[in-house]
Amino acid sequence: MTASWTNPLGLFDVSGKVALITGASGAFGAVAARALAGAGCKLVLAAGNESALQAVVADCEALGAEVASLSIRPSDEAACDQLVGLAVERFGSLDVLVVASGMNKVAKIDTLTPADFENVMNANVTQSWLLARAAARQMKTQSDGGKIVLVSSARGLLGHPAGYTAYCASKAAVDGITKALGCELGEDNITVNAIAPTVFRSPLTAWMFEDNEKAKGFRDGFLARVPKGRLGEPEDLIGPLLFLASRASDFYTGHILYADGGYTAG
Repeated sequence: MTASWTNPLGLFDVSGKVALITGASGAFGAVAARALAGAGCKLVLAAGNESALQAVVADCEALGAEVASLSIRPSDEAACDQLVGLAVERFGSLDVLVVASGMNKVAKIDTLTPADFENVMNANVTQSWLLARAAARQMKTQSDGGKIVLVSSARGLLGHPAGYTAYCASKAAVDGITKALGCELGEDNITVNAIAPTVFRSPLTAWMFEDNEKAKGFRDGFLARVPKGRLGEPEDLIGPLLFLASRASDFYTGHILYADGGYTAG
């Protein structure tokens, strides 16, 4: 009888693994950092906002995690190599990459500037590719490969009338990278998957959860399309992350996992 039968929860054990999280001070990045800290990972955290980053570092250390941090954005090849190098220098390997950095610019197409469009594509697409490239190079040298988790969105599958051409295009491209790299890196024992949330509670969306007419109007319209009948909470992202970061997902690659309460199913 295998350990998978006698201790199936062991498949989700990531204790001692080394995880690099970019965008660690953002909504999903902070959730990912705290969740993996609580699960026993060693962490390398990166974000452009130094003070916000150090607040997340302090939380993770309070949870018992060993943490290295660097206040940079993955804006070019050198920065991505530096982050992977820090993981290897400090902890000896890189087992999990979580790309939670990115941006959005909401504007209708007649007012969205080409520069803003390119900035969104660079932050969400090019930087995801650069990080995956740097991580894969290191993971290929490791006998047990690694896990790459990108962050997509329900908007990678669905459009939006409010002026999301850049964001929707960028997340559809992230989906394409996920699938292509899932195919390409499978033989190297590296899985590549993406978590694609819809609206979940964060500092940017806090108004949507408030008890006022504007928030209620938004919720009534949005939740009519969400089978679970509620908006997302940060805890809703932890289970999918642990699955994709652990041995439990060893046979899963190239997948987009929608954390959306069924929003994209209807």
